[in-house]
Amino acid sequence: MADAKSDIEIAKQKQIDDWLPITSARNAKWWYSAFHNVTAMVGAGVLSLPYALSELGWGPGVVILILSWVITLYTLWQMVEMHEMVPGKRFDRYHELGQHAFGPKLGLWIVVPQQVVVEVGVNIVYMVTGGKSLKKFHDVLCPSCKDIKTTYWIMIFASSHFVLSHLPNFNSMSGISLAAAIMSLSYSTIAWSASLHKGVVPDVDYSYKAKTTSGVVLNFFSGLGDVAFAYAGHNVVLEIQATIPSTPEKPSKGPMWKGVVVAYIVVALCYFPVAIVGYYVYGNTIEDNILISLDKPAWLIAAANMFVVVHVIGSYQIYAMAVFDMIETFLVKKMNFTPSFTLRFVTRTTYVAFTMIIGMAIPFFGGLLGFFGGFAFAPTTYYLPCIMWLALYKPKRFSLSWCINWMCIILGVTLMVLAPIGALRTIIVSAKTYKFFS
Repeated sequence: MADAKSDIEIAKQKQIDDWLPITSARNAKWWYSAFHNVTAMVGAGVLSLPYALSELGWGPGVVILILSWVITLYTLWQMVEMHEMVPGKRFDRYHELGQHAFGPKLGLWIVVPQQVVVEVGVNIVYMVTGGKSLKKFHDVLCPSCKDIKTTYWIMIFASSHFVLSHLPNFNSMSGISLAAAIMSLSYSTIAWSASLHKGVVPDVDYSYKAKTTSGVVLNFFSGLGDVAFAYAGHNVVLEIQATIPSTPEKPSKGPMWKGVVVAYIVVALCYFPVAIVGYYVYGNTIEDNILISLDKPAWLIAAANMFVVVHVIGSYQIYAMAVFDMIETFLVKKMNFTPSFTLRFVTRTTYVAFTMIIGMAIPFFGGLLGFFGGFAFAPTTYYLPCIMWLALYKPKRFSLSWCINWMCIILGVTLMVLAPIGALRTIIVSAKTYKFFS
């Protein structure tokens, strides 16, 4: 009797897993991992890197960029390794790994709030970015047309997500993801090559914008937050790896790691030239979005903004898919709803509407970003994987692994404390000009 009951339970679990977006399709190839990771990593954050560099200064800025690239690649490798550290079990979601490391209750409380802040925050920012890029595209091509409010552009951008959010799982959106990854390379290349073509602006100034010491220091903290935001792909890494098939002979970490390395090479090709060339050409007059500093040739800037729109559509979906998985898991497993099309339709449409309304109400979300960036992006990307690694593998004290992990943890915690301070000042300074629903 007990056996029959447990068989029914297992069958029911399998049926639910086959329905949930993360675990329903496990036939991804290594290159899916490459473009999902590029799409998740290279967000609109790349366009604010020259501005971050102007706040950090030449020396510290370049060092911080390179350090961030190395540290986040290392923590990403750790997550790929930990995905199947228990034989016969896969940690398909970030919080499942957290629960394994810190215990079922504490693990959820440590990981889920941070992950939700990152994923929902990124989705809201992408709503605003998509809307603003559409507006810029329209304004560049038709300067004499009637001005349309950013809120309407955000609604137009959101309309695509009301359709796309009903794709069942990660594999079904690999085409969108590939397009988004190509676009990120394209607009990054346009951003730095058009700047180089334009040439260094006359009387270029590489000194700090702020004239007071406190201003320089706070801007520096804010720049750290911008860099942290640019490396925020870790929140969906285990979810992406969950779509790759795995056997004891051929574990999923092989193809996944191959994809990650390719993705990180693309990230380097996008980030470093944009940051360095942008700052070199404009100095401290650079805008917080490099495409705004470029105003000619019009057709090229319009194209770059359209590329940003396509890219952000893909990025939004990748982060949203992880949120959908959380919501649907909760509804089906905890609230005992029956897995159905209606349930999915209602939850996903509601979520897209929610991110759209917040994005429309607070178009100055970028300022809030550095603030959230410090709080939630730094832990999940820079040091949470290291803490899990130390808790699970217990490397010997003062061994190389132990030292590297503690270094990452110290740098990550410093970042988490400093970045929100700088961002808060940015919000306060520009609060004078804020308008809700502008």
